[in-house]
Amino acid sequence: MRKIIHCDADCFFAAIEMRDDADLRGIPVAVGGDPGRRGVISTCNYEARAFGVHSAMASAYAKRLCPQLIILPHNIQKYREASMAMNSIFLEYSDTIEPLSLDEAFIDVSSTHHCLGSATLIAKEIRRRVAQDVGITVSAGVANNKFLAKVASDWQKPDGLTVIEPNRIRFFLKQLPITCIPGVGPATAKRCREHGIHTCYDLQQLDESQLLKWFGKFGQRLYHFSRGEDNRSVKARELRKSLSVEHTFSDDIATVEQCYPELEQLAVKITKRLNRTNQTHYINKCFIKIKFSDFERTTMEVPSKEFSLAKYQGLFKQAWERYRKPVRLLGLGVRFQQQTQLEQQMSLL
Repeated sequence: MRKIIHCDADCFFAAIEMRDDADLRGIPVAVGGDPGRRGVISTCNYEARAFGVHSAMASAYAKRLCPQLIILPHNIQKYREASMAMNSIFLEYSDTIEPLSLDEAFIDVSSTHHCLGSATLIAKEIRRRVAQDVGITVSAGVANNKFLAKVASDWQKPDGLTVIEPNRIRFFLKQLPITCIPGVGPATAKRCREHGIHTCYDLQQLDESQLLKWFGKFGQRLYHFSRGEDNRSVKARELRKSLSVEHTFSDDIATVEQCYPELEQLAVKITKRLNRTNQTHYINKCFIKIKFSDFERTTMEVPSKEFSLAKYQGLFKQAWERYRKPVRLLGLGVRFQQQTQLEQQMSLL
């Protein structure tokens, strides 16, 4: 039987900022973009959440909900260092780790001999070590598969530990809302309610063919997850070589100045995607991509260890000067340092 732990740092970016500045503790704090420049909230602490503030919300709207909210700019290098410190702790208990983002990961401890092989004791020790060494709290879930472990880590947030033992799975699922199943968003939840489905127990009363009829292929996931069945293994992701975002405009954009707000929106998108990538990625180049109204293309890139909106604005202006035509598509991205390069640098250290 597999033993899987899911660890998830509580309000990660905000927690790091509160760790480093005691004056921020106990007051509403968020990390995100400038409210005056259409910024977006990346994360916020629980004091801010009490006012309805949440991630992916426009910073300006968050300030309207909570006028006293302090919004801090991102310090991605500091967050990455904390993430690497957490990952180092995870590696002391297992070699089988699947990072989902900078602040969460699955850990398969099925074969470990630490803590007498007890996943619960390992989760407790990991949480204690992260609090001691990194200075933030981590919530953890322990179960025999990834789905249940992920649900369990959210069950008693913040700073919680939930263990779903095999003989408790049926009881636990009986009370579990369908919105806890990955992929069940507002639209799917509404369709479920129309069929009288509110909990996993309700789903268990239906056969797979009926769910396939109502929800298509997704019905298969609903059928198995509602019964606590998940055969996915914990596995490390392959390293990306690059990451990019782009947008095709319905109407061509004629000037550099008109493109700057679009660049800002793309920068917000790539920030969110970078926050979800494996912490072993290190940026070594930034690039811009333009497709003009006549479908002519151009790209430009520069060496860089980090990205910024100002850097992309400069790159865009240089690339646009090559043709000076209306813009049909705009994209931006980063290239990552590859593992072989990282290994060479580590060997020097």
